[in-house]
Amino acid sequence: MVDQFIKQKYLNIETFRKSGIGVKTPVWFAQAGPGKAIYVRTVDNSAKVRRIRNNGQVNVAPCKVDGSLLGEWIPAMAREIKDVAIEREVDRLLDQKYGLMKKLIALASTLQGRNYSIIECKVRE
Repeated sequence: MVDQFIKQKYLNIETFRKSGIGVKTPVWFAQAGPGKAIYVRTVDNSAKVRRIRNNGQVNVAPCKVDGSLLGEWIPAMAREIKDVAIEREVDRLLDQKYGLMKKLIALASTLQGRNYSIIECKVRE
């Protein structure tokens, strides 16, 4: 099921508010290989991170930059990762996938003093 993400650039992640209302957000993502977990790097105080801390049930689908779906929604469990080795590997995968654009955004974020969280999404079997 997660193989539909292999050659995609964007992931639409739907997180859920306490009220149960879904919020869909297109994001960059990395995958260590076919069938593996999906990782998202995002600002650590973002609303999606707070929603995932409250409720790890999410839906994910490949999409275009504007969020238009390119595949089917898949239910997944998301959690925030606090493992430095995984954070480094995700950063490397994102560098490899998004190249110069990712490096420029990372530099700007560092200069602005932003901190990031890594979100791991595992498809529910």
